[in-house]
Amino acid sequence: MILDAHHHLWKYVPQRYPWITDEMAVIRSDFLPYDLWRELSENGVDGSIVVQARESEGETSMLVDLADRNDFIRGVVGWVDLCSPYLPDRLEVFGACPKLKGFRHPVQAEKDDQFLLRKDFCRGISMLETRRLTYDLLIFPQQLPAAIRFADQFPNLTIILDHLAKPLIRDRVMEPWETNIREIGRRPNMYCKLSGMVTEADWKNWKAEDLIPYMDIILDSFGPNRLLFGSDWPVCLVAAPYSQVLGFVKEYTSKLSRTEQSAILGLNAVNCYNLLAN
Repeated sequence: MILDAHHHLWKYVPQRYPWITDEMAVIRSDFLPYDLWRELSENGVDGSIVVQARESEGETSMLVDLADRNDFIRGVVGWVDLCSPYLPDRLEVFGACPKLKGFRHPVQAEKDDQFLLRKDFCRGISMLETRRLTYDLLIFPQQLPAAIRFADQFPNLTIILDHLAKPLIRDRVMEPWETNIREIGRRPNMYCKLSGMVTEADWKNWKAEDLIPYMDIILDSFGPNRLLFGSDWPVCLVAAPYSQVLGFVKEYTSKLSRTEQSAILGLNAVNCYNLLAN
């Protein structure tokens, strides 16, 4: 079984996705379940988890609806205002959606590198912890020290680090990313997605050798039982087709045991996002 633990779906409206720049023109269009299913079926992928792409409860509701109508979408990581005083009520609403597995806030866009430690944000995160919801962590390398302290505050919360914390692959920079990744990987509640790597490399000229040193560190830091494959489709299309992204991860993990390969390519996502009931 192969599960794609990280992709997006949207009806493209420029004002809603300002982060899609002119350089990313290839993804300035609609990407909907039919488009995704074609990619999954052509690549032997059995199911997926869709992740928010903008800060909107409306988008979260849309993703839940799409998941309910498409069995291959096994789970949803949505967005909700985690700092809102009305968060308990909103979580009650979304709690009625069985495929809603967790939430993500794009912390990478916050100017304050200590945003993860804000009291109002942490109050909201504590509500996810008590409801056994997950949290996807989207950050830049300079935010890793705060993320380490954040993970220590919520040892019972499943936290999934997206895109390896976006190391500077294009510039071949390892430190202080490596030191902080090894430290955060010591927290047993931390998982990491093997996703978003090609878009942190040189889009036009990347090769596997550019990514492997970062993958080696991630594997050593988290181990095969806390890593999840994610395509980051359709964003990955600015640098590589779906088949190439999946092929790289399959090739890299081929050195591992069959049990470890199965864990990374699917079973870890099942356990991490509690997909057993789906």
